[in-house]
Amino acid sequence: MTAPWPRELKVSPARDVLTIGFDTGETVRLSAEYLRVESPSAEVQGHGPSQRKTIGGKRAVRIENLEPVGNYAVRIVFSDGHDSGLYSWDWLYHLGQEQERLWSAYLAALAQKGLNRDEAGERS
Repeated sequence: MTAPWPRELKVSPARDVLTIGFDTGETVRLSAEYLRVESPSAEVQGHGPSQRKTIGGKRAVRIENLEPVGNYAVRIVFSDGHDSGLYSWDWLYHLGQEQERLWSAYLAALAQKGLNRDEAGERS
């Protein structure tokens, strides 16, 4: 099954939220932090579930730029320099649909590893 097609991608003025309007009429709002820690890149996802990396300290990350990749994805350039993830329309839709579950799992993984969402040295 193919995900709905995004008809609009809009970055907030503060560059901290990406709003995606799909052709089904659904709209999702994804924070820059969430997009960064759920990047589809091998750097974050690894090559299997056991290699997934939990990244802390990204609360202040911002979206610097959106770069279209063909007609199937967008490369998001983040303020921390990360830009290797290609966010397919399917992946963005998945992130929107699973946001609550994925965000909860991320927060639990941070806590388990003694990491936090703020810059180094600060507790969240």
